[in-house]
Amino acid sequence: MSSSPLAGKTALVTGAARGIGYAIAARLATDGARVAVLDLDTAVAKEAAERIGPSALALTADVTVAGEVEAAVRQVDAAFGRLDILVNNAAYPRGNDRVPFPELDEKIWRRVLDIKLTGAFLLCKRIVPIMVKRQWGRVINLSSIAGKRGSPNTAAYNVANFGIQGLTQSLAMEVARHGVTVNAVCPGTIDTARMDVLGRGDGWQKQLDRIPMGRAASDEEVAGLIAFLCSPAAAFMTGQSINIDGGMVMW
Repeated sequence: MSSSPLAGKTALVTGAARGIGYAIAARLATDGARVAVLDLDTAVAKEAAERIGPSALALTADVTVAGEVEAAVRQVDAAFGRLDILVNNAAYPRGNDRVPFPELDEKIWRRVLDIKLTGAFLLCKRIVPIMVKRQWGRVINLSSIAGKRGSPNTAAYNVANFGIQGLTQSLAMEVARHGVTVNAVCPGTIDTARMDVLGRGDGWQKQLDRIPMGRAASDEEVAGLIAFLCSPAAAFMTGQSINIDGGMVMW
């Protein structure tokens, strides 16, 4: 028997060309899965898949468009013949959504919710029936500790992440008897490569000061939790929204 816990499985990870998404895709491949790396940026998705190796497939799609989701799933099926794991990681890039509520533009509000919630809905709607038919599947939805408590100037982000946890619980209840688990992972502060661009000044240090463990998590630590939820060791866990925040929500 293979020592790789995900040998023979196929995973689709959205928003997987960079950051946490890439770390997740790379970890699942390390654990034996074949991985479809889905992103909006074709060139970066191809580069990420090449770095992961021959077990990875690059895909381009807008997760908010049903037709593009359908085409991506067909590509995975053509390449690998199965789909066992779905990781909904795609999200609106942090920036002009972080403003006081009266200043939040309606188009940005809709886009934040569309990518996070509608994207997860469309992918689950297309892929979960495949899992149910096979009587095995793992769905991991990326949320945030911002989906467990509100904060100023982040209304769209908070709402999207609260919604992901509601979707997780509702879907988990529907498919629990079919060998399919659905869980959410809720990171706190993550030290991604993007921080090299945004900078690690006073604001960054203030965030770290709010974390009992005194540091941010790495992409790889988040990926490790997701790999665990896909593994046989987590077969009896479903409908959970698991914090990986160094104790931040205890404040």
